Amino acid sequence: MSSQHIVIVGGSSGIGLATARLLLAKGHEVTITGRNAGRLEAAAKALSGHLHACAMDAADPAGLPDAFNRIGDFDHLVLALGSGRGAGPFASVPLADVKAGFEEKVYAHFATAQAALPHLNKSGSLTFISAVTAHAAMPGTAGIGAANAAIAALVPVLAAELRPLRVNAVSPGVIDTPWWDFLSDEQKVPVFADYAAQTPVGRVGQPDDIAEVIAFLIADTFMSGQTIICDGGLRWAS
Repeated sequence: MSSQHIVIVGGSSGIGLATARLLLAKGHEVTITGRNAGRLEAAAKALSGHLHACAMDAADPAGLPDAFNRIGDFDHLVLALGSGRGAGPFASVPLADVKAGFEEKVYAHFATAQAALPHLNKSGSLTFISAVTAHAAMPGTAGIGAANAAIAALVPVLAAELRPLRVNAVSPGVIDTPWWDFLSDEQKVPVFADYAAQTPVGRVGQPDDIAEVIAFLIADTFMSGQTIICDGGLRWAS
């Protein structure tokens, strides 16, 4: 694939940052966005290549059109937006947390994709990030799993509605990213060890694992309407 312009919303850390690094190494032009100016600046300094950085708050629909106007036309969009809200036992998880999870994950993905369409190459691609909780029977994930399942449900519908634009998604498993920073380093060790023991490949994932799948979905022009589950086989152990 010749050099193309890829916008990564949520590209200042974790999976988004790893994807930006990989795509830049492949010679592409990349724009990363984020709502935290300090983190966005640090990410831009850590990357090399044909890179741009644009402040954008995906949770603020009113500001999205202006942000994409500043970016201009581009070929591929990656929505690396996450939310940890809505996790917990079904009997006690607060409905307010579930609603917040949908606002941070589903509505943000939906609104950002809508705002990007006027600038997105119709021969390009749109890649969502869902999560394995959309597919696995993992106790304590009813709320967050429902939000991720909503993202996965968008994929085939939009692949048909927006064609020839290709629409796909990746559903990561347990990945060592800042998403887990609600735990201290000491708390992460046993949690990750437990997930690694449950996972057939024997480890938790790294952001680069998911970046490779995203790069594949961008490059393969015969892939559309698909959600690739990249979880090391964790869902089969649930």
